[in-house]
Amino acid sequence: MPEAEPGMAPIEHALRLAEALLFASERPVPLERLQSFLPDGLRAEAVLTLLTARYAGRGVELAEIGGGYAFRTAPDLAPVLTKVVEVPRKLPRAAMEALAIIAYHQPVTRSEIEEIRGASLAQSTLETLLEHGLIAPRGRKEVPGRPVLWGSTPRFLEQFGLRALTDLPRRDELLAGGAEPSLSGLGH
Repeated sequence: MPEAEPGMAPIEHALRLAEALLFASERPVPLERLQSFLPDGLRAEAVLTLLTARYAGRGVELAEIGGGYAFRTAPDLAPVLTKVVEVPRKLPRAAMEALAIIAYHQPVTRSEIEEIRGASLAQSTLETLLEHGLIAPRGRKEVPGRPVLWGSTPRFLEQFGLRALTDLPRRDELLAGGAEPSLSGLGH
């Protein structure tokens, strides 16, 4: 770890270091990775708590998503920015259905996805989800033909603002709410 500037408190140096690491990282930074950059005696959890407080109410906020921490647009500003920031292409309905099935039933085979959907699944649909980094192979099922098992990725969690799969809404919540789940597009 680089030395703190003369006269700078170790905690301030750690905050600056954490801020730079989170800003420069393409993906959410796991707690363990941040801890490896900090001097002995400073806990990553404490640094993140202070950093979260420092950014509260600002244009970007620190969020725990996808198994790590990242800066995200403040929730109240996101709707305004969608008017000026180009939104990436939305996934086709079949891909969103397959993605939801994978997220809720993983690890799952292509034939199991088709059975749950009640419709066949084009190879191009799985390829689209792979290209977006939302799913990945999770081994092979021990049955004749040994089909590939599919599961979601940390990118899936990041894309949909989830800390873990346990943050997915439960079926009864989706039915009771009457609202469409917010899995309609990609991007922030």
